Amino acid sequence: MKTLIEIHALQNFAPSNLNRDDTGAPKDAIFGGTRRARVSSQCFKRAVRRYFTDLMERAALEETDVAFRTKRVLEEITAALKDKGHDEDEAREKAKLALAAMEISVKDDGKTEYLLFLGKREIAALADIIHEKWELISPAAESVAEGKKAGKAKKRAAQNADPELKKALDKVFNGGKAVDVALFGRMLADLPEKNQDAACQVAHAISTHAVDREFDFYTAVDDLKPEDTAGADMMGTVEFNSACFYRYAVVDWEKLVDNLQGDAELARKGLRAFLEGFVVAAPTGKQNTFAAHNPPEFVAIAVRRNTAPRSLANAFETAIRVGKGESLTRKSAEAMTEKARILQAAYGGDEQTLVLNLAGARHEGFGCVVASLKELLDGTLAAVQE
Repeated sequence: MKTLIEIHALQNFAPSNLNRDDTGAPKDAIFGGTRRARVSSQCFKRAVRRYFTDLMERAALEETDVAFRTKRVLEEITAALKDKGHDEDEAREKAKLALAAMEISVKDDGKTEYLLFLGKREIAALADIIHEKWELISPAAESVAEGKKAGKAKKRAAQNADPELKKALDKVFNGGKAVDVALFGRMLADLPEKNQDAACQVAHAISTHAVDREFDFYTAVDDLKPEDTAGADMMGTVEFNSACFYRYAVVDWEKLVDNLQGDAELARKGLRAFLEGFVVAAPTGKQNTFAAHNPPEFVAIAVRRNTAPRSLANAFETAIRVGKGESLTRKSAEAMTEKARILQAAYGGDEQTLVLNLAGARHEGFGCVVASLKELLDGTLAAVQE
């Protein structure tokens, strides 16, 4: 039985610039024929991953439950080997050779060619193997070959590595039961067989209404300038907008458990961490300037079985317009729940939906109301286990 957990959130941000494009302007998109504010899925996923750090501090997640994206994996392995009693320089060389045996080359600055998304358990396992196979790791596995192109040099290094070492290293990159790797997946360019498909899909957040960019003209004055000197000493502009965003994500429960090597308990912990982070965490772009700390005021989580994912973004294909005294969040929530009812009537499917409604929206026939985020998460996890 296929189980999907879908989360829909409406979040009205005060003036802000949470996610900038290459010109420094807030990202946007054309949807339904009108320009909408947009925050990329990558931006929100980054915020959720950062929130996992807070959960670790509260012991809701273990340090080994998460991964990190880095080019500095050589430093991490070297530090782990040093803790095992090895000389630092020798440990660094052995680690470099072991990575070369896996066709992962390290540049002269000690960084890998691209970012690696690795779980803490995978790093620890690499260090353990290098420690155990210390004598098998020799310069024959070195990745740099004189006169060879980079790609050929990596393959030559892997071919020259000790077979026993290669066999042990081949078992390392299995996701390390890291919650964020299991949720968001990863691609290892040189080890495509070790790629992991994501259990979670996150949509770009779009505003439920049309938006226009606005500009803040600012000036600054030198505090120590003479009093008889007039004028600003610096001036410029910052672009911003204010928008009510529709946010959507879906988690494939069976895929999440599979990515975590069948550990259903860790999957439950990871699912709760993701859903909580999706609601609580927010992008940090330009927040020192705008302080737009506005949590979602309408959140619905649906546990659905044996059916396809179902975004409700088309509830806003026609941009929401509000009159005097009307709430944009409330009107958006009512449009969203109406779209959900229409789709459910047409396509059906086994569904349990819980709703946290702080906007006072009417949502008859859509979900059961809960009073708090804790109730929302508890109820969702209970529905997943039914």
